[in-house]
Amino acid sequence: MANVLVMPRQGNTVESCTLTRWRLAEGKSVGAEDIICEVETDKAAFEVPAGVAGVVLKLLVAEGDDVPVLSPIAVIGAAGEDWRTAAGSAAPATPGTPNIAPASESAAAAGVSPGTSQGLLPGVSPRARSLAADKAIDATLLTGSGPGGRVIERDVSDALEARPPLSAAALAAAKAGAPLPSGGSGLGGRIVTGDFASGAPAGPTAGTAGLAMGKVFPGGHVDTPIKGIRKIIADRMLESLSTTAQLTYNASAPAGRLLELRARMKAAPEALGLSKVTLNDLVLFAVSRVLVAMPQFNAHMLGDSLRTFERVHLGMAVDSPRGLMVPVIRNADLLSLAQISAEAKRLAVACLENRILPDELSGSTFTVTNLGSLGIESFTPVLNAPEVAILGVDNITLRPVMVEDAAGIAAAGITAASGGGGVVSFEPRLGISLTANHQVIDGAPAARFLKALSEALAGIDLWLAK
Repeated sequence: MANVLVMPRQGNTVESCTLTRWRLAEGKSVGAEDIICEVETDKAAFEVPAGVAGVVLKLLVAEGDDVPVLSPIAVIGAAGEDWRTAAGSAAPATPGTPNIAPASESAAAAGVSPGTSQGLLPGVSPRARSLAADKAIDATLLTGSGPGGRVIERDVSDALEARPPLSAAALAAAKAGAPLPSGGSGLGGRIVTGDFASGAPAGPTAGTAGLAMGKVFPGGHVDTPIKGIRKIIADRMLESLSTTAQLTYNASAPAGRLLELRARMKAAPEALGLSKVTLNDLVLFAVSRVLVAMPQFNAHMLGDSLRTFERVHLGMAVDSPRGLMVPVIRNADLLSLAQISAEAKRLAVACLENRILPDELSGSTFTVTNLGSLGIESFTPVLNAPEVAILGVDNITLRPVMVEDAAGIAAAGITAASGGGGVVSFEPRLGISLTANHQVIDGAPAARFLKALSEALAGIDLWLAK
């Protein structure tokens, strides 16, 4: 009897995965341990085994589709078996094979009824439906090129290329239900709002017929589809910005002791295990301690409630070849500097080598992202929702400060010049940028957080001694 293969759940917080590549085609024999496809989330990539031996009877989704977890993706059974009939009457899966589900349950997960004329295949993939809605295209009128004639994202993209371009106002009108004319009077045949009222010409007007796109934009160009993990990251960033009231506060912290301590650790005996501690490790350590004293920043906004956490689970942004990843240092407030440093390096390497586990990429309560090594002096980090705050770490620059006594000059200054009421000294300062959700964190608490962190970084050696 045929079995329905479903999209496995990759971690407790993952709701959908993008199927990036089928490794086996319909009609091919497969073993239980054979890899049938590759999938990815916004955090990592995975291979999915078939789970049972047999023949691939039907592939239910197309490459590039964003598939909800536990939704059907393929049917595996005996050669010649009717996959539709089998899917509607498949027996429950054997315990211990989480990727295989009863066909009736799989159909419900997909939002269709088993045994119908459509079987397990909805007419339009989720990604195609989303793109069509965004571009005012009726996906139900398109001819699908996906499995079983399903309309997939590529079909919508082809329809977009065949349609004249629209101005932003014309697109808004089309989304509101206005019927599109066959052509436009704008530059290069672009449809503009005036075309709706006047009845658009079939093509560019005489005044614009000579303005071919090659003349407007001379030279070649490359169009690269935004898909896979890049598409998921783009959607998550837009969702974060559109659903939270984000405001960024910028400050700087004295970095003299940070630099001095880092230099001493780098020269320390290897047996102490401190030679590889970085400035970012020191910042992570300081953040983990300050958050304990200010738990409103170590929190998630969940609907109309704010959930604060006893322990600090520190997310750290990693620039990997596959895109931005945020592995989590668990219980960072209980770890020593050496332990934080070692765990940060282990997680970063796992991200870079694509070995990171799903559970290591979820569950953070506060995130730190560092662009200082790239020379960035100030930036606006985007919240890692549902977290309520994220810290951006900038580079270290020399900044003027006013000191009033010689001892202060010696302690803080590199160069100094006389000024009214004191002496202007230049000291190394570390830029820090805090983005907070203004729905739950006001400006004054955000300022106090940066002040507390600045003091912790200025006296980092004292915090290490606690």
